[in-house]
Amino acid sequence: MQFMMLMIPAGYRDNKMTEADFKPKLKDMEAMGRFNEELGQAFKILSLNGLSPLSAGARVSFPDGKPVVTDGPFIEAKEVLGGYWMLEADSKEELVKWAQRCPALKGDIIEIRQVFDCASLANKK
Repeated sequence: MQFMMLMIPAGYRDNKMTEADFKPKLKDMEAMGRFNEELGQAFKILSLNGLSPLSAGARVSFPDGKPVVTDGPFIEAKEVLGGYWMLEADSKEELVKWAQRCPALKGDIIEIRQVFDCASLANKK
């Protein structure tokens, strides 16, 4: 089964971190690198990446069914993704245990969600 672990950094929430050129501290990146190496020994990592702050991005919303584009730096959002891991695992519970080992910073959140298997859904029609 495929899962995504989504990192929601405390610093990205409520648009606190607005510098488009933000870079994490070296010690934090090294700790996350070690975690990622260990995670890769336990699971097949399909993809993993960190994301720049929302201030460097854009948001397309559909309040009335029509697209409205808002560019950074001041896009209002309560929770913003800061990165992700795309993994293959036998169960969500395995990943919950691993997420608890993540060198996350105070206030960070990791959300774990199984990916829909669209191919098997299409075959059931």
